[in-house]
Amino acid sequence: MLLLKLSAQDLLALHRRRHMVSHLAARWRYFRGSDASVTERSAWAESLISLANDLVAADRGNVEMVVECAATLDESDRPNPRLVDVVLVGRHPHEDRPSVQLVELKRWSTVTRIERATAELVHVPGMGDKKHPALQLREYYEAFTSSRGPFENSAFECGGFAYLHNATDDSVRPLIGVDAPTGAYARVYTADRRAQFLDDLRESFAAVGGASEAETMLRTMGLRNTPLLDAMNWSRGDDTVFTLRGRQKVVADQILDAASKVLPGPEQPALVPDERRVIFLVTGGAGTGKSAIGLQIKAKLEAQGRTVKYASGSRAFNAAIQEHVGYGDREFKETFAYFSNFVDTPVPPLDVLICDEAHRLRDRSTNRFWTPEEREKWGKGPQVDELLDASRLTVFFLDEGQSVRPKEVGTVQLIKDAAERHGADLLEYRLREQFRCGGSGSYIRWVRAVLGVTDDVPELWRPDGLMHVEVADTPEELERIIRTEAEAGASARMVAGYCWPWTDPVGEEKRLEADVRIGEWHRPWNAKSESFCADGVPPSDIWSVHANGLGQIGCVYTAQGLEWDWCGVIMGEDMVRRGDEWVFRRGKERKEGPDSDIKRVDLPGSFDPKVSASSVDDDDFARLVRQAYHVLLTRASRATVLYSTDEETRAYLKGLAGQVEIHGLRPTRWNLPKEARPPHLPRANGRRSRKRRKSSGPDLRLF
Repeated sequence: MLLLKLSAQDLLALHRRRHMVSHLAARWRYFRGSDASVTERSAWAESLISLANDLVAADRGNVEMVVECAATLDESDRPNPRLVDVVLVGRHPHEDRPSVQLVELKRWSTVTRIERATAELVHVPGMGDKKHPALQLREYYEAFTSSRGPFENSAFECGGFAYLHNATDDSVRPLIGVDAPTGAYARVYTADRRAQFLDDLRESFAAVGGASEAETMLRTMGLRNTPLLDAMNWSRGDDTVFTLRGRQKVVADQILDAASKVLPGPEQPALVPDERRVIFLVTGGAGTGKSAIGLQIKAKLEAQGRTVKYASGSRAFNAAIQEHVGYGDREFKETFAYFSNFVDTPVPPLDVLICDEAHRLRDRSTNRFWTPEEREKWGKGPQVDELLDASRLTVFFLDEGQSVRPKEVGTVQLIKDAAERHGADLLEYRLREQFRCGGSGSYIRWVRAVLGVTDDVPELWRPDGLMHVEVADTPEELERIIRTEAEAGASARMVAGYCWPWTDPVGEEKRLEADVRIGEWHRPWNAKSESFCADGVPPSDIWSVHANGLGQIGCVYTAQGLEWDWCGVIMGEDMVRRGDEWVFRRGKERKEGPDSDIKRVDLPGSFDPKVSASSVDDDDFARLVRQAYHVLLTRASRATVLYSTDEETRAYLKGLAGQVEIHGLRPTRWNLPKEARPPHLPRANGRRSRKRRKSSGPDLRLF
């Protein structure tokens, strides 16, 4: 947990725009479940700004300020986490290592001695008896410097101090007396000591700042996620990559424990000898770690010799893992399947079937690639029953808010009803914390409010140093930004609402038609093909990870379940803003000419054949379009660039996104420290052997 991470000079820039306190208050309300007190808000508005000004005055404006930060990975899971007011992070000026100072902000102007107590307890007029701030800092210091702290076992300089900018030495004499607590964390600075304070800041931090060190801290604390495919690629699928925490670890441990009880081992029978099935139902929004849990337990169960398959309703998700991670490893590829692969029950049944994106379950199994003669392959009953029959233990990961097609029937109630039919034991878990979008919960809430997914009133976006959002004026500008970041080494893609016809590849060379047409700007959709097309355009199922996929536009079906550093999102005319509400529209197409098979837009709106069909009523149509854009707007881990083809909608979005010209807040690839620029790992020239090894690359965290 943290409320804000910015350099001192960027924090002051945010404050000048009058967004800082309101942003901190909104983040506080989300994490703590209550409004920040007047005292807390005043400390942010006064002490925090005074501290930032002193850093700038000391020529240390590049030092990172991490505000209201939990000291360890597990601290934020406590009912009342202990939060450091500010963590200053930078580089030591004389030694080649990180430097950290923990800060308690105190607006106390007067402190008196309590005769009946020791120097560890003082009286603050109007506030009562208080502990010496060094006692609070001692707890943080011990947590920060422990083996579980934000820098783990690396060498770093750590200290702490209480900052009382509106007090004098005489007014708070009990805090600085000879009998006051001592230690690296026990310094006290008042207005009388400002000159000494500025000197000490220069002795604690180099002028170069601490962006790299702060990034390292965020990664170790699990607040920066590693893109799923990159994380798996580093590990080659081995169990060396995922660090689960909190509720995620609880869920994984429970599943593994259940497997050890109900599944027989090679040398011992099952602890629970009957044949009852066990079902785990894990729900949570985008980025809450469902896939991380699933892939982790898959690796662990396989290491135990269990027969395990990982199923999904998403071709893009499965193919991206198979091709990006498992190229050349047939055995690895075959452990991934689709929901429709279980019409025939495996013999013998699997030990465990992991069903990711279970909101994409269908009423029965079909396949658009099966010919009419192959219809006997179609499922005869509910698809969920086929999945339950396939294994003894079934795990469903589900987010009802990501259902984007009418025939996607996966719901909590569907799983519950199926469990009852099968006489299975059902265990439910709910994941809440999300780690996508740079760990920015405020961005997720902003997107949901803007799209009307929730009843919250949309507010001006307040930059938090974790996620960036901006609205482009033209599609050319959006593409320029995305291409610039991709060429600098970031992962990046352009996606759009399904608001244009979608032409199949043309001719023997399989040339793509530029269907997405906005003024003079024309680009093709990703290829409707299972093989490469003209100019090396990749097939649809690996469009998201192939280097040649940048020139095409993806949609929700090729983006769902995946993420990139930067994502350019084009909103079409299927969802436009009119006054104070969203209006949803179905589109119509026309032939380009009497002898042409190419189609163009006749009436702007949705061209998704499944969603805009007349059989879908208006309420469901609006829900599915809204949820599709929610998926698209949560694919980025660093920055989202928005563009709407509708002028009124674009103006509305620009008003909510605000200005972008704040120093340091636009996370271009070149502005990021090297620790925030891990290499992405596409297969070189479309080929890469996949050798198993115990460790590969850095210790990555994925949530």
